[in-house]
Amino acid sequence: MDTAVSRRDFLRTSALAGGGLAIHMHLPGCRHGGHASVIAHADTTGEFVPNAWLRITPDNRIVFILGQVEMGQGVMTGQPMLLAEELAVDPSRIEVEFAPADSAYNNPLMAVQATGGSTSTRAYFTVLREAGALAREMLRAAAAEKWDVPVAQCTAAAGHIHHAATSRSLPYGDLTQLAARQRVARPILKSPEDFEVIGQSVDRLDGRVKVDGSADFGIDVQLPGMWIGVVIRSPVVGGKVISFDAAKARSLPGVHHIVEISRGVAVLADTYWQARSAADQVSVEWDLGVMADFSTEALAQRYRELAETEGTTARDHGDCAAAIGRAAKKVGGLFEVPYLAHATMEPMNATAYVHGNLCDVWTGTQSVAQAQEVAATVSGRELEKTVVHSTFIGGGFGRRGNQDFVAEAVEISTLTGRPIKVIWSREDDQENDFYRPAITQKVEAGLDAEGRPIAWFHRVVSQSIIAQMAPGFTSVFFPRAVPQVKHWLGETMAWLIADKDPTSTEGADDLPYAIDNVRVEFVLHEPGIPVGFWRSVGHSGTAFAVESVVDELAHAAGRDPVEFRRELLRNAPRHMAVLDLVAEKSGWSQPPPEGVSRGIAIHGSFGTLVAQVAEVSVKDGQVKVHRVVCAVDCGIAVNPDIVAAQMQSGIVYGLSAALKQRITFNKGRVVETNFDDYELVRMNDSPTIEVHIVPSTESPTGVGEPGTPPVAPAVANAIFVATGKRIRSLPIGQQLET
Repeated sequence: MDTAVSRRDFLRTSALAGGGLAIHMHLPGCRHGGHASVIAHADTTGEFVPNAWLRITPDNRIVFILGQVEMGQGVMTGQPMLLAEELAVDPSRIEVEFAPADSAYNNPLMAVQATGGSTSTRAYFTVLREAGALAREMLRAAAAEKWDVPVAQCTAAAGHIHHAATSRSLPYGDLTQLAARQRVARPILKSPEDFEVIGQSVDRLDGRVKVDGSADFGIDVQLPGMWIGVVIRSPVVGGKVISFDAAKARSLPGVHHIVEISRGVAVLADTYWQARSAADQVSVEWDLGVMADFSTEALAQRYRELAETEGTTARDHGDCAAAIGRAAKKVGGLFEVPYLAHATMEPMNATAYVHGNLCDVWTGTQSVAQAQEVAATVSGRELEKTVVHSTFIGGGFGRRGNQDFVAEAVEISTLTGRPIKVIWSREDDQENDFYRPAITQKVEAGLDAEGRPIAWFHRVVSQSIIAQMAPGFTSVFFPRAVPQVKHWLGETMAWLIADKDPTSTEGADDLPYAIDNVRVEFVLHEPGIPVGFWRSVGHSGTAFAVESVVDELAHAAGRDPVEFRRELLRNAPRHMAVLDLVAEKSGWSQPPPEGVSRGIAIHGSFGTLVAQVAEVSVKDGQVKVHRVVCAVDCGIAVNPDIVAAQMQSGIVYGLSAALKQRITFNKGRVVETNFDDYELVRMNDSPTIEVHIVPSTESPTGVGEPGTPPVAPAVANAIFVATGKRIRSLPIGQQLET
């Protein structure tokens, strides 16, 4: 592959956050080892396996091997639809199996087997259609040979090959061995106007098993002789065990073993509650380390100071300082968003069995490749002898891109020689997350005498997610390197990336508005808190600041916020179309219901454009969001129902963060440890959500995350209309009571 890649694009591609380098994958007519292996497999098993994703059996089963993981985002339905479109089968006929750890399933946008960054559809839109088309053509060629007719007379439909002239028809399963022997030219894919499956709201293939309870999540895994593990971890990041007293705990029913491990003390019992009850009786003396006095209150003050210092340049055109200096009106200020936990409904868990020279792991992970590498390293087994059995995931949001929960289970199984399932409590999850970073942003913008924006300055102060993730990714890319080399490579990558982390300024450095003078900077500060990818990553903070200030500019100019944005988006037709659609569907030009105010925001992330209008009321300092109207341009909507569901999900997730959520630290300890003080938007709080999709024939873009960023500024802008108060920090919470 001869591709020029900028350093910035490389950094973007290195992140699970998505974006950056698109790798075109040539799809040969085989899975591994060339055409001969396809024939050999068919001769041995009778199955037709033309590529890594498809298996057709003689009894006419059509099996799709899912290389991504299903964590509620609908990939288990959307990806088979891509294959089904070209294979000419009903998607409901397709059985889905989870792929093992194997480079054949590397995400084309990441060059590693991982799920994230809203890439599951956009990365595979062409790849899986090619896989289906290739198989279809091999089946057509097989039927033509069997019937001794021209291939052009053979058509594929509904899982059969038909010959209209003689009224003959064969199901795919009758052609498996003969199809494996066919060599065909690279097929031409359907044009969007010919799609029969893509674009339809097909029922979710994972729906029934999740409703009837037969779906296996990581927490459901059961093995003979398995012990359940609960780990007592340091209450402060980086703390180490000095000593522990487990005498009382060892005598409790069902308890088998209590042992010190890398991250604390593991209590092993027959059941979770036996292990949890025993853990409460273990007394641990900790060396709390350098983070023992850490507080988010002190960090916030430090960030405010750093917001006045110069940072690394992320974008610079024109002369921003001079333009701000001559502006007739200036708006902006400091915007602050807190640390956030992922709060997945299924807490972290993993099951491991290290036996002989083998290591088996059962878990729900967003990075199968990294889970395999971590398990091999911790167990001391070879990579080829380490097997990851993927399960359904009860929520990922980026959290399961880290493999700390896998490492714990593998370490304990290695020590005990038993199958071990480690289960985290909600408190474990909240207190040991890789958090969305706290972010402070200084934004200054200026209008000229005619009310036109002439300057935009944006400085972001935060940590670097990619720098923290770099060692893990380096290990995946160089799995056979010795530990010292892995460590050096990881540290070097982190050093190179840290103050240039594009995920820290994304959503700010690609400002779509037509402003002549723009400068964006990043100030890196690493206080020692573990951070990671959180749904929409940097966009979750920058969209709040950007769209709040754009709205403030509109009001300062005496302009309607929609019309003001339309003028600034004159060179961005896709943005304009989304903005116009949300304005139309929300009834923006008509008065809102009595006592209700409207706010608008538009933001692009992961290749997708989303505009939202929030209808809000404020009474006695309490904010009620009644309705959110969402317009989305995600290219071709492969399954419109899933697109709508992901927008709804992203809005509720973002609304929870906007109104209620934050993680704070006091003396190094997490304060918000469960859903009583880390609240989610509940059913009675949830607004009516309407989703409208812009028709498109462009290739699909991401939908898992883009619904989240616009909701906070849309709500904040509505609050300004209702109260005249600008919201500059999240969560909104009780800010309006005084």
